[in-house]
Amino acid sequence: MNRAGSSEAARTVSSVLTEMEAPDSFFRHAWNELRKRKLASFAVCVLLVLYTLGIFAPLVATHDYSETNLAKTEAAPDSENWLGTDRLGRDIFSRVVWGIQTTIILTVITILTASVFLGLALGMAAGYLRGAVDIITMRTGEVVAVVPDFLLVLIIAATVRPRIKEFGYWIEDNTPISGVISSGAVDYIVLGLAFLPLSWFGAMRLIRGQTLAIRDAPYVDAARSMGVGTPTILIRHILPNVITPLIVSVSFGMGAVALGEVIASFFGIGVQPPRPSLGVMIGDVTARTGSAAVETLRSHPEQLLSPIVVVWLMIFCWNILGDALNDILNPRAR
Repeated sequence: MNRAGSSEAARTVSSVLTEMEAPDSFFRHAWNELRKRKLASFAVCVLLVLYTLGIFAPLVATHDYSETNLAKTEAAPDSENWLGTDRLGRDIFSRVVWGIQTTIILTVITILTASVFLGLALGMAAGYLRGAVDIITMRTGEVVAVVPDFLLVLIIAATVRPRIKEFGYWIEDNTPISGVISSGAVDYIVLGLAFLPLSWFGAMRLIRGQTLAIRDAPYVDAARSMGVGTPTILIRHILPNVITPLIVSVSFGMGAVALGEVIASFFGIGVQPPRPSLGVMIGDVTARTGSAAVETLRSHPEQLLSPIVVVWLMIFCWNILGDALNDILNPRAR
């Protein structure tokens, strides 16, 4: 091939790679399609409201979530207590708002560390490098996946929590930092570590499959032939093509992790009092037995319905959003 032909081929390859690296129009199209779907738009609005309440809980809450008022126990909703009070006189609305914040913190920590960072990095490495990296990553994930979810959370919570609490007390005693334990930081770390093995493998397996499908694509082969290094190929050519299924996976994962946090707190191995949690609130009501439980549900259903409705809305809206994103971002569905 003469010099002119080589130059023309290089320009052709460069133009193809440039087109592959410009996803702006694709995501703009996806956003426009999402806005056309009424149910998905409703889900986005509900999630925005819930997450805004949780993020700004210190400003939105009308009372201290641990403040008790024994003179006003199990009061009906009124202008002072919008959702009434529980059996200790604590404001239900404030506890719900802080419970939403607890769920948000745990879901964001888990999804960012497990799905976005760990799952994405290991998935691309296993799918592109293959060989020993692929074998070790897949076998490790398969070993973790066969352990029952609840048992794994229970083991990690029972073994790790006491040690982290001891370290937290040491920090409070030896540094100017105080309130580490009461802030719920220990529970966030423990549950984050517990949910980490449950979240990374699914995302990693998804990203690995996508990477395997495109690692030998013509534009990737062209990049290799031009001497482009592996890190550059992964970031510039593999990552833009696997990010869309990761977005769908994250949207489904947010609802699953939120449910897992509520269930763990409900059974007493999640967030510990006095830090409020939606699961703890549900457990406080359902733990009553006999006529006391029946009377509470009959006279004050808001004590149980308030956290349950919020949990249901979060899971339902994330699933609806995940379905919509899968239809929009999946090329086979369009």
